[in-house]
Amino acid sequence: MKLPSRKLSHLDAQGGARMVDISGKAETAREAVAEATVVMDAETWALAAAGQAAKGDVLGTARLAGIMAAKRTPDLIPLCHPLMLSQVDVTFAARPAQQGKVSLTILAVARCSGQTGVEMEAMTAASVAALTVYDMCKAVDRWMTIREVCLLEKRGGKSGTVRRPGRRL
Repeated sequence: MKLPSRKLSHLDAQGGARMVDISGKAETAREAVAEATVVMDAETWALAAAGQAAKGDVLGTARLAGIMAAKRTPDLIPLCHPLMLSQVDVTFAARPAQQGKVSLTILAVARCSGQTGVEMEAMTAASVAALTVYDMCKAVDRWMTIREVCLLEKRGGKSGTVRRPGRRL
């Protein structure tokens, strides 16, 4: 197996973990878009969508949890830089899946003006929002699955705009 030619930025010459020095990087507008998917029974989705889940407003709570999680990313991911986020948005789109299931896509967008990207904040927001949906609905559907947490797009910095191949926003 051939190893990638680029180095991992969070490792020093001896292979130890380190925080990347961003002091020489330009401050630019940054944006990242991430998603996570929760697959659940159609009946579970009907309860959540109608606001009738036992724990309350599933989507509203998941939205707030995602926003709060993005703001706490450096507390959760050891080598992330603390960022002054200018916006975090979490939205939801449900579509029928196979065999009586619904696929709930959670889209998280994080923005800031800074010296490093907001990919981890967007992915943390999407992940925690998905976990919150699970937590709030698990009493009626223990076998929900959280799938494919991934970065869809990032903008800003030296690399400009980068989009996941084969995916459209």
